[in-house]
Amino acid sequence: MASSVLAHFVLKERLNKLGVLGCISCIVGSVVVVLHAPEEHMPDSVEEIWDLATQPGFLAYAGTTLLLMAIVVVFIEPRYGQKNILIYLGICSSMGSLTVVSIKAVGVAIKLTLDGMNQLAYPHTWLFILVAVICGVSQLNYLNKALDTFDLAMVSPVYYVMFTTLTIVASSIMFKVESSFRLFS
Repeated sequence: MASSVLAHFVLKERLNKLGVLGCISCIVGSVVVVLHAPEEHMPDSVEEIWDLATQPGFLAYAGTTLLLMAIVVVFIEPRYGQKNILIYLGICSSMGSLTVVSIKAVGVAIKLTLDGMNQLAYPHTWLFILVAVICGVSQLNYLNKALDTFDLAMVSPVYYVMFTTLTIVASSIMFKVESSFRLFS
């Protein structure tokens, strides 16, 4: 959102009413998510995160995401990527959701290693690092394509909403988080 406002003033990109509405929606959505976020359990080891990542629900999510992204990249992106902002940002956000859960595992590994429990001896740590790098590079590649093709004022709010939504979905599936959001409670 800040990048959209800065692009308006610094780069002289036009921020129309829809862009302003998108920025306001992002702010309101972020506040709602933060206020209703459940307590988070901190995994005790990379092995524990590996166990979560190999549960059928998350494997189905990750496999479906990778399969759909492969189909989009091979068949849809070459034809429609330059015309539809959702193509590049869908690829970017989907890969980003996998990057986030991998980075969480890498972060836990770093924390535990610094606390004296070496997690670098586990092959799972290196696999999470590899997944984080591959997904992160893919994510940045398609975000750059979106930014080269479309105005920042449109890319920023759409990307924010898609990335945040898919990250919440991936994290909820992997960490088995139940929503504490109740509309009428």
